[in-house]
Amino acid sequence: MTARLDIIIVSHNTSAALVDCVDSLQAAPPAIPCHICVIDNASDDDSVAAVSGRWPEVEVVPLPDNVGFAAANNVGIRRTSAPLILLLNSDTIVPPGAIDRLVARLEETGAAAAGPRLVDATGAPEISFGPMLSPWAEARQLIRVRLAASRAPWARRHVAQLLANERDVDWVTGACLLVRREIALEAGLLDERYFMYEEDVDFCAAIRTGGGRVIFTPAAEVIHLRGRSFEATGRVASPIYDRSHVLFYEKHAPRWAPALRAWLGLRGRGVR
Repeated sequence: MTARLDIIIVSHNTSAALVDCVDSLQAAPPAIPCHICVIDNASDDDSVAAVSGRWPEVEVVPLPDNVGFAAANNVGIRRTSAPLILLLNSDTIVPPGAIDRLVARLEETGAAAAGPRLVDATGAPEISFGPMLSPWAEARQLIRVRLAASRAPWARRHVAQLLANERDVDWVTGACLLVRREIALEAGLLDERYFMYEEDVDFCAAIRTGGGRVIFTPAAEVIHLRGRSFEATGRVASPIYDRSHVLFYEKHAPRWAPALRAWLGLRGRGVR
């Protein structure tokens, strides 16, 4: 049966999480005919053997070097051919029916790309979408992320209301991003200058520039087992993140890029 959906999973040294992710897809396969393609970013653990040994029908592509998240996803997109593409993190667990509900909302709305509601292992929600980056938008997003991490009843009610309804958004996270292949190709795929971080925001911006709609929908829910430290701060304090952050501003908001560079320099995190 010809696949209508290619599920592309990029992994780097995440063997246990990767096995759990693929197992969730194999234990309750989507009704839509699909093909799973794992792109391994030069892992030195047993990721490749762990998946190939359990599921020979899953395509596993071991790369000789760690080329980063954006470039590895592009390898997967170029190797596959289904009309729909799901970019899926290796640290996700997909409940039964979630992908089919996400696909249904994409088809019913005519959107170019869609992202589901993401929750952690305890069911706590993630702020998995947001506005186009600007200093003000990032401040607002940071508040939302911290509210999502809060245990205060009023914060939980606010976040629940925020995530209750389907909406058009500027971006959805690349942890689980469904996109039409023709739209992805028209957008130029993911910008490979981003090794990691911000590539999903940039990709969604390119989709919207081409006239496509990006939607967040709570009709589908996927478990995302990311680190709680990031959830609490909304920041990843690493040179890789800082480089991607500066690159994004230089590309999309160049008047703010010098200020961002200066701010990072004052914090001892200068970006070359």
